[in-house]
Amino acid sequence: MERVVIDTNVYIDWLNEGRHGDILFQREAVKYLSAVVLMELSAGAFSVRDRRLVQEVKSAFAKAGRILAPTVSIYEEAGEVLRRLQELRSYTAASACGLANDVLIALSARSIGATVITQNERDFVAIQAIRRFKIALVPQTV
Repeated sequence: MERVVIDTNVYIDWLNEGRHGDILFQREAVKYLSAVVLMELSAGAFSVRDRRLVQEVKSAFAKAGRILAPTVSIYEEAGEVLRRLQELRSYTAASACGLANDVLIALSARSIGATVITQNERDFVAIQAIRRFKIALVPQTV
């Protein structure tokens, strides 16, 4: 079975609009929750309802032992990827800071052979040009 890591933007569409249930609940894949995605979801969960939903998502993945946290070597490699993106793709230090979470998600997924499912084509394709990993793009919400 394929391993997948679902990016924050897909969860947000699901939490806010009920979209992408087919991706989130597919039985053909073993899903992992990136600790970075958990951080991003928690940071944006302002209502009691949203915090409860994020906690339920976290609990389900924790119970299954499928929360994926970056290792020290992944952080080190992420620094190199961020530097190269600044050199080769004209990202600035300021934009590279926002990109750091995506690099950590991509490299963590790569470490277990998982595919990243995301709507963020621009940044993840740029990361992929520096470090190969599997990516599946989901159409963005209009």
